Amino acid sequence: MIVPIQPSTQKSTERKEKMTTEKTLSLVRMSDVQLQEVKWLWKPYIPFGKLTIIQGDPGEGKTTFALRLAAACSSGVALPGMEIAEPFNVIYQTAEDGLGDTIKPRLIEAGADENMVLNIIEDTDPLSLSDERIEKAITETGARLMILDPIQGYIGEDVDINRANEIRTVLKKVATVADRTGCAIVMVGHLNKAKGASSQYRGLGSIDFRAAARSVLLVGRLRKEPNVRIIVHDKSSLAPEGKSIAFNLGNEDGFYWLDGYSEISAEELLCGFSAETKTAVAEELIRSMLADGKEVTADEIFRTAESENISRRTVNEAKKKIPNIRTRKVGKGWAWSIPE
Repeated sequence: MIVPIQPSTQKSTERKEKMTTEKTLSLVRMSDVQLQEVKWLWKPYIPFGKLTIIQGDPGEGKTTFALRLAAACSSGVALPGMEIAEPFNVIYQTAEDGLGDTIKPRLIEAGADENMVLNIIEDTDPLSLSDERIEKAITETGARLMILDPIQGYIGEDVDINRANEIRTVLKKVATVADRTGCAIVMVGHLNKAKGASSQYRGLGSIDFRAAARSVLLVGRLRKEPNVRIIVHDKSSLAPEGKSIAFNLGNEDGFYWLDGYSEISAEELLCGFSAETKTAVAEELIRSMLADGKEVTADEIFRTAESENISRRTVNEAKKKIPNIRTRKVGKGWAWSIPE
């Protein structure tokens, strides 16, 4: 015999079922949230406790830069503009190069302390971004920097690199590990082949890679100066973007840092821009404005240059290339001239 449920009883049962399936709502007022200062491995390029991406085309210097970063942190010998209180452990994972024949020799050449650079053994059990060994290794060693090179080798077999929903899940996991441990996790990645596209769409796979990272560094070479490699700060969520940094990478001269390339943008680098081009344009602008012995205020020259997308820094660099230029104090500013 089926006994019909009375309306009141039915509604009560529905309410109970609804209560068991509803998620608990938790709210917090911004007034109760504690302010936290961002800690930096290399300000403003690489924050502690966050994800950073180093990307570029194959053979452009990404791994060289990543190894120099590892060497600096392990030895305490800082990169340009970096402040290191003392050396610390670094975990370096590579899915493309041999440890003994490639990575170790290059670390030694870069001046790394070999005892401070560690590697999670993957011989029989490949590592992935969602692997629990990442957090365990960081915690047990106290590592403050972990490098995954290339990131495409650590996505995981079951994850489609082009599917946003799948990538977002694994990136969230590794970002949580970085936040929980305070370790800077740097992911090295190849660019895709979409030549001429904006830098934000050149990253391989889903754009969620870029979205998850708090900082993105683009590494590439200058077309007219193939030994010159530029590091462009392409994205910065926690501080104003830093100036571009350059290094020489040649078979004969080896590795060394360079000055004079700080104004190159990501789009200019992807198009094979030469730093000399913009400086030369600025020099020509100055000479034309000061032609026939005219005296022009520096402010007017800077304003004109800005309208041509030439920075004040580049104008000053160009000014140094004009040996006979004269400056004179005029009121609260300066005036420039070139004697005839």
